[in-house]
Amino acid sequence: MAVLTSPEFLFLPGDTKKESPLFADNPDYALASRLSYWLWNGPPDAELLGTARQLKLHEPALLLAQVDRMLADPKAERFTRDFARQWLELGRLDETNPDPKLYPEYRFLLGNGVAEETPAFLRELITQDLPARSLLKPGFAMLTQRLAEHYDIGGIQGVEVRKVTLPSESLRGGLLGQAAIHKLTANGTTTSPVKRGVWVSDRLLDAPAPPPPPGVSAVDPDTRGTTTIREQLNKHRSDPSCAACHAKIDAPGFALEAFDPIGGLRMRYRSNGQGDLPPEKGHIDWKVEYKLGPKVDASGALRDGRAFRDTAAFVDLLATDDEKLARAFVAHLARYATGTEINYADRVEIRRIVAQTKANGYGLRSLIHELAQSALFLPLSR
Repeated sequence: MAVLTSPEFLFLPGDTKKESPLFADNPDYALASRLSYWLWNGPPDAELLGTARQLKLHEPALLLAQVDRMLADPKAERFTRDFARQWLELGRLDETNPDPKLYPEYRFLLGNGVAEETPAFLRELITQDLPARSLLKPGFAMLTQRLAEHYDIGGIQGVEVRKVTLPSESLRGGLLGQAAIHKLTANGTTTSPVKRGVWVSDRLLDAPAPPPPPGVSAVDPDTRGTTTIREQLNKHRSDPSCAACHAKIDAPGFALEAFDPIGGLRMRYRSNGQGDLPPEKGHIDWKVEYKLGPKVDASGALRDGRAFRDTAAFVDLLATDDEKLARAFVAHLARYATGTEINYADRVEIRRIVAQTKANGYGLRSLIHELAQSALFLPLSR
């Protein structure tokens, strides 16, 4: 037990001469270690160490060749899964269980597809070096049969995740159309525009909202179907101490109200109380006990005044800010790669990294290349 809890077991050695004389004598060993624990979540292999031993790993052409080799290796799946858990908070996916009376369709096969979609999507974006706007509007989705059925997409058979081309008007595919994101930002019974707005602001825009003022009570959604969360938040926002932050976070949250706590598209809220009986759907193997409550309103306006009428219009607006999406991606990627927080001076380097990839629309693989060569990542430079 003492070995398993010792700092030497739990933490990687630092890059300074005092912490690791070997790294100081040959900084390329430190670079090999950083690369490997970033992209493979494990120690460097013989080829990586051999390049480092020759003091050539830091040379741009060889460095990028190694990055591409590592990303092509099956071990890179550890990176996409773990990075998705940290960046997108997928580690919280199983913290809630959907209410079986409100969402009886959420079972193992659906849950498995929900958990697999986002890491597979991130791998595809990186492999194909797709532009930053593809985070929101990729034109495809990574689906199993059961998840495709949940999304009302036909023609998919089997439990394996595969790439499915989508029509241009589809809300699916991108991060804001993925059930995992909707589930982890809900509580299993209801959705919260505040939680979802905070998630968008923090995870996609790298602009975390401050905590609520002390003494301000949370808004509890009405599951009886008598009032909407928008009506409740309008009263909440009348508090001057709450208005400024809610002006930033509520709009993205309202836009995502079109998705229920398990990522299904909805026109009306589900209710345990009063409401209408839902229309019959084809063959289903679960019992419907819920009612349909008030209509969903997914319209709103961003803080800069740009208005949107529905979820699709909001996603279009957010996708036009591709440089902002790229900066947020690099900031979260740098935190993951180095294990350190981003400070004000680092943001100058992040802007430089992003600017280097503008010509190809801020391709995600290109952003990884630039980060690997940057002062944010190279050992002994931080």
